[in-house]
Amino acid sequence: MRVNDDMTVEVALAVMAGARVEYLTVCDGDEESTGSVSLVRLAGLRDSAAYTDRVQLRDLLDGGVLASSH
Repeated sequence: MRVNDDMTVEVALAVMAGARVEYLTVCDGDEESTGSVSLVRLAGLRDSAAYTDRVQLRDLLDGGVLASSH
C-alpha cells in the first residue's frame, strides 16, 4: 500500500490497521517511492519519548532526528 510522506504516524497506524498490512510504501509529492515503514517501527516510535502526534512519515525517512529510531 502506498501513502504520502506527509501522513502522520497516527494516521499511518490507522490505515495499516484498517487495511491489515504490516508495511507501507512511502511516496513523495511526485509519487516517487522514498522508502517504507513497518507497523513494528511505527508502534515502537509511538511509544518512545521522542514521539509527538505531529511526526510525519517523512521525518522517519529523510535523515531527520527520528530517522534512526527503530
